[in-house]
Amino acid sequence: MIVALCSLKGSPGATTVAVAVAAGWPSGGHPVVVECDPAGGDLLARFRLDLKPGLVTLAAAARRTAGDPGLIWQHTQRLPGGGLPVVPGPLSAEQARAALAELTGEPGLLVQAAARPDVAVIVDCGRIGADAAALALIRAADVMLLVTGTSDDSLAHLAVALPAVSRLSARPRLVLVGEGYATEEIVQALEIERLGVRVTGRMPYDPAGAAPLTGRPSPRSAPSRSRLGQAAAALAVRTAQDALITPPAHLAGRFAGVPAPAGPDAPGPRPVQRQAPTPSIDGRMP
Repeated sequence: MIVALCSLKGSPGATTVAVAVAAGWPSGGHPVVVECDPAGGDLLARFRLDLKPGLVTLAAAARRTAGDPGLIWQHTQRLPGGGLPVVPGPLSAEQARAALAELTGEPGLLVQAAARPDVAVIVDCGRIGADAAALALIRAADVMLLVTGTSDDSLAHLAVALPAVSRLSARPRLVLVGEGYATEEIVQALEIERLGVRVTGRMPYDPAGAAPLTGRPSPRSAPSRSRLGQAAAALAVRTAQDALITPPAHLAGRFAGVPAPAGPDAPGPRPVQRQAPTPSIDGRMP
């Protein structure tokens, strides 16, 4: 499956949530984070990774070796600590866009890799803009997780963009981050459910739990036991289950050819048997 994470202006945190979701992915699956932000990646600097392998080398290999769904695993690096496999994007926006153009051609290497029933390709698409390759990945994803803050400025941007953004995916989901308005208030005020969007999780304020996800030292030896880790694991389980559900017919084809919102910049996995705990709905993520 493909899970696309993205954000809007004023709502940072998509990369942190992508790493957290992948780290908390249900046992039996094989998650990999692919940094496909057209503005350039953060993982290289955040975790002091090597320049190669990564998205650029994966794109170059895709030109030479078409149709190999296992190619993605040859261009991963392992994050410190848990050893989560990632394909880091280049720091340069120009290089990132060129690599994405290679990877999103028909049928698309990432789509091929995600066709394996045990593989979850967690794609960090960064801030939603007009980049065609990033939008193609969002449309191809089984689930779109839109990360948004809960303060006035973040919700103002969300309100303007939500109608267009909701049509980019058959399964548009919101992940709320930060202190601010209550979930119920946001749902009612923005009429989210009328647009076919659902709030699927909320990340708690937990600096110590977020530290290993952002490349900083952590006083905890087991980040998965933190409040943030537990909330991310719940979100991962819910997302995996969500991808197995066939969307209603009136939603399934509605996102094809939808333009980007105004403003700046295959088979699913094995069924998940265990139930997801309910995450905390309070707090914020740094």
